[in-house]
Amino acid sequence: MGLTITRTDCPCCGSQTISKALVCKDYTVSGELFDVWQCAACTMRFTQQVPTQESIGPYYQSDTYISHSDTEKGLVNKLYKMARSYTLNWKMKLVKRSTGIALQAGSLLDIGAGTGAFLNKAAASQWHVTGLEPDAGARKVCREKYTLHTEPSEALFNLPSEKFDAVTMWHVLEHVHQLHEYIDQIKRVLKPNGTALIALPNYTSKDAKHYAAHWAAYDVPRHLYHFSPTAMRRLATAHGLTITAIKPMLLDAFYIAMLSEKYKTGSSGVIIGAIQGFLSNLTASKGRWSSQIYVFKKNEAKTPSV
Repeated sequence: MGLTITRTDCPCCGSQTISKALVCKDYTVSGELFDVWQCAACTMRFTQQVPTQESIGPYYQSDTYISHSDTEKGLVNKLYKMARSYTLNWKMKLVKRSTGIALQAGSLLDIGAGTGAFLNKAAASQWHVTGLEPDAGARKVCREKYTLHTEPSEALFNLPSEKFDAVTMWHVLEHVHQLHEYIDQIKRVLKPNGTALIALPNYTSKDAKHYAAHWAAYDVPRHLYHFSPTAMRRLATAHGLTITAIKPMLLDAFYIAMLSEKYKTGSSGVIIGAIQGFLSNLTASKGRWSSQIYVFKKNEAKTPSV
């Protein structure tokens, strides 16, 4: 669909000790196959032959892509929407605990705000919110549904320094072409004791290993990178950040496993996928959940072992 990027070194650490790990299919839009490679040095996986930032747009054009359309099409998406109210409350409580701002209003930047559900939750909690979203259609839905205005993602580079108590990215960093530039900007816009919360799929989880190339959270080519806890520690250290906590997103395991089962078998995937999601959560050790939130601080702190 356009120009592509083929890497000769790791997008996380720059090592050239990289090799192909598996081949994944784009189940959402194109049906194309993409190679996923792995770095031997930091364990980051990444998608090869990904479209450039300028040409990747068509791969997001699907009425079943929930982050942009707020769709309820399909049983799995309906279940996702049912669980979202609980998840939004949980996320906001986590932001408050992580920043120590529970009673008074804080300032929050949500990068990749999508159709605005979390941004609206934060605003309803009396926080001062700023939202960034690359997709014009999603920004339109946010305006119409919540009367909240979000800016295109490039506005990140023009925001004032040390402005925010919290920066959130809920399953967004894996989509960003400018990986290191974004981490630098997040650090810059955080207040001196600010907190960043970055949610990511984890390919070292039990459900990822079970489904292998059918694991829905590879989501090629929209997911440019596939993170492990080791790669995230490496990335944080390189940018002068510290991981102070890792929190599981337990409901995500069910959603991802149900989609993965559908991709693998062609069935609805709900029952067996739910069982696999449950088993993944049940057997996960610290830092090995299917989907997890990395909590970052600018100040010095001890990084937990995972």
